[in-house]
Amino acid sequence: MKTPALYRQNQPAFRQQYAALREQSLTAGALLPGTPGTLQLRRGTGYAYWYRVYYPVPGKQAETLVGREGDSTAENAMRTQMGFAESTARQVGMLRKLGFQVADKATARALVELHNLGAFEAGLLLAGRLACMAWLNELGARVRLPAGSAATARLDLLAPANFFSLAVAAKLPLVAGSESSTPSACHAAIALPGLSPIPAGLLVGDHANTSDSALAWLATTIPDHDYLTAAPVPGVLLAGGHCIPVRLPQAARLVWHQLGTSQDSERRLALSLAAALLAQDPWAMLTAWEAAPSAITEPIRPQRDILLSSAAAHPDLQDLLADCLSGPSP
Repeated sequence: MKTPALYRQNQPAFRQQYAALREQSLTAGALLPGTPGTLQLRRGTGYAYWYRVYYPVPGKQAETLVGREGDSTAENAMRTQMGFAESTARQVGMLRKLGFQVADKATARALVELHNLGAFEAGLLLAGRLACMAWLNELGARVRLPAGSAATARLDLLAPANFFSLAVAAKLPLVAGSESSTPSACHAAIALPGLSPIPAGLLVGDHANTSDSALAWLATTIPDHDYLTAAPVPGVLLAGGHCIPVRLPQAARLVWHQLGTSQDSERRLALSLAAALLAQDPWAMLTAWEAAPSAITEPIRPQRDILLSSAAAHPDLQDLLADCLSGPSP
């Protein structure tokens, strides 16, 4: 039986549509959480006030005070934000139908909150499965996820060494994660009103200054932290009806990290990203492998045969994997 291709390239017109939305979102500032909503004028206290009525998560209505009737500045500003949100939601919906990767609405709610707090601008990076999805969209790679595969199971967040000394760190909506005996269990979770806690890995290096932070006990130390956080790049993640600005690890380094630490479905997603990246930048994967620490490379070597088999539809990727995984440790 012929091994299916790991990805297919999206048409140039679709990629241009994504690129335009990406550029708009990177300069849009704060995002409205939930659905775009509607403006409603409420009376009854002797005064009239505009409220934005919306759904922060499916099935739960909320409202936010905009300003008094007659405050045209506040009203017009909100109408502009709602118009941008409506346009974004339509475009994200079209991109989903065209095969772009879109995470679920709960993920969108959590990441919009982190974006509006300034967490990514302050240095937090998105990693793991969601970062792979973001990079696949960036490269115009269309990937069919396995049936029943969730849009995400957790948020992997990389914190730079100085992050816990910043004021934004104390504002993160993090709580203790549910107890589990699995090795990949998260110590933390994102907790927001109306949402079940979303498992979140708050990943730090062993030199991170967490001594004065209330979040220190929620963090997980990983040995390859510096490798992943080197020279991050700005990006976006499509989620729910949003296009959310984030910061991402380098694509090739993310691939190797995912291949060494992920389960089967995430591993295939990382291989798809590797194939798409190799087609556009032939040296990126090899350069990242040569710079990788043993904490990355050694867990991947035993997977050589299964990775080669999974990459059968991509001879160039097979050759790269064979060269890297057959040679001595970098």
